[in-house]
Amino acid sequence: MRKMKHLSSIANDVVLRCSQELGLTIDEMVEEFEHQWKPGSEGTYSKKFVEFCNSKVVSRVCDRNIPERIKDGSFTRLTFDMMLAWQQPDANDNESHQEAVGKESEDKRIQSTLSPEQDDISLFYSDIMPLLADHEPSVGEDAFVYLASIIPLHVDVINGRYTFETLTAPTGHQLHFPAYDMFVKEILKCMKHLQKQATPKGVELADDEIILHVEGTMASQRVVRHIKETSWPGRLTLTNYGLYFEAAGIINYEDALKIDLTKDGASSAKPISTGPWGAPLFDKAIVYESPDFEDGIILEFPEMTSSTRRDHWLMLVKEVTLMHQFLKKNNVQAPSQAWEVHSRTILGIIRLHAAREMLRISPPDPKKFLIFSLFEEVPKGDFVLEELAEISVKVGATKNPCSASSILRNMNMDQLGNILEEEGEAKCKEIVKETDHKEEMLASLESAVNQTREEEREIEKAKATTTELEEEGITESVAVLMELMRPLQDALPWFQEVLYWERPSRTLCVLAIIIIIVYNEWVGKGIAACLIWLVVKMAQNRQKMVQTKKEDAVTVSTESDQTVTESIVSAQYGLIRLHQLMQHVNITIMKLRSIYTSKATKHANMVMASMLALASFFAVVPFKLVIIFGTIYCFVMTSSIGKRMSNDQSNRRMKEWWDSIPIVPVRVLDSSSK
Repeated sequence: MRKMKHLSSIANDVVLRCSQELGLTIDEMVEEFEHQWKPGSEGTYSKKFVEFCNSKVVSRVCDRNIPERIKDGSFTRLTFDMMLAWQQPDANDNESHQEAVGKESEDKRIQSTLSPEQDDISLFYSDIMPLLADHEPSVGEDAFVYLASIIPLHVDVINGRYTFETLTAPTGHQLHFPAYDMFVKEILKCMKHLQKQATPKGVELADDEIILHVEGTMASQRVVRHIKETSWPGRLTLTNYGLYFEAAGIINYEDALKIDLTKDGASSAKPISTGPWGAPLFDKAIVYESPDFEDGIILEFPEMTSSTRRDHWLMLVKEVTLMHQFLKKNNVQAPSQAWEVHSRTILGIIRLHAAREMLRISPPDPKKFLIFSLFEEVPKGDFVLEELAEISVKVGATKNPCSASSILRNMNMDQLGNILEEEGEAKCKEIVKETDHKEEMLASLESAVNQTREEEREIEKAKATTTELEEEGITESVAVLMELMRPLQDALPWFQEVLYWERPSRTLCVLAIIIIIVYNEWVGKGIAACLIWLVVKMAQNRQKMVQTKKEDAVTVSTESDQTVTESIVSAQYGLIRLHQLMQHVNITIMKLRSIYTSKATKHANMVMASMLALASFFAVVPFKLVIIFGTIYCFVMTSSIGKRMSNDQSNRRMKEWWDSIPIVPVRVLDSSSK
């Protein structure tokens, strides 16, 4: 076998092994690749050739006995080297790799401190892992996600970057082979463990119903169901369709109570506190509320310190529920397509179990491994789910041996049945034709994920600016609020009286004045002038800040004539709620101030552009038409028809835009220090 000079050493090694797996010579593989390769396409010749070899061999690998290859290490070694070859495909990458190894060792010495939540990370990661991998090549985030696009066992391409960050946080965001090998083997162990779990008593599971988590057995921690004043220990089982609770009898378990997670609408699971005689002392339970259960189902997960178990179960239940909502919302009806979505969810939960086994002392954030729970919360996550729906419908579960559903079958999940065959050959052929666009769909999905991550980072930075203000005491919050409200302290009460009809005569008078102004068509020009004036003031303020290079901060003086005891007594619950309200009002005003002073430049530009556009609109369009259509719109949107027509997505976009606005720092000066 000859070596290709333009490939790196690791790429040559992977190509050689691929040729051996396929029973082809390297020349034959090169000829086949060049027949379909288009010069000038994205990516170098070497990288595209490595991708071609990898994609051909993974189909052969997935068709064979994956569990055995994971046990003997050949699967993880091959796939890890595939990531390395994709990461370093060219011959000149050999030298750059040697430099990277030296730099990585230097970075590890610099980055020796871990965040507080990682202080108790498992021994494997904190102590032994660096010793095993100091001089070994490591895989980066892009290569980790790339492998998921051709074989979604170790991670799903959708949340691959989030999973990678979680797994590699203690190792400088670099994945070494010992960690990767351990993670994949833990996935296999979790699958075998779930296969051994007993079916809930008195229940016949569907062909495609898989047990995903079990607790409450003799070998696991207790689960307790509360029914009014009584408590019943038992076994709790989660599947991709429901929850099953089996109360413990004298000898055996009683017949299982099923909680159907496929129902949409009124059903919900949320945390709840329990305790003796109904006193909410222990925050370690969940309550499932549904029209099928009058008092709800309360399940407690007792543990000594935290509520980690409860939160874990709550997240799993939420993931399964969101998956079924996703299937219904996007009208995914074909069994093969629906099962592909099920398979992705099942594999995500299994990966979470595997990661928890690796990081027992410091359990990872479950959302990083669960697709629907993650993108339900992150900014613009709904865009990613829309891309997933597109892939699920157009690609679905084909004859591809490396789809998520095929991976589950090839991992010896015998109880799955034969779902694909139920679709018939005609349907499979139709779907296979559409998989030609898979690369374009994956590129679109990757773009949506990157946009989501970028938006999340911006929002986190903006939220970090509000942390100090939220931690201020009641006295400081009152002082800040009064300082911020000083320009409006006279005008605000008057507007409130008019808006809420506190004085009907004044409200009617204001309405009459508005009608007169509208009738004479003075409103548009007046609003246009006000908006232009406001834009000019914002531009002047920005120029002033640029010239002075002065930090924009709110200076507040505080005077405290109360003792600590008096403050505690006067606070109580009503004052605490008032304090929270003050914080929210302060943050709102500070965000508006950030826009006005261009602290948030992007948002200020957007607001200024919007106001200029509105100014142009109001200056041209007769305002009578605006008032007419605005009034009609208000009445329609408050009607039952309007509620059905309401767009939740626009509200979500506005909330995400608002959350991404940073605020200026607040400097609180004590009066005695003047």
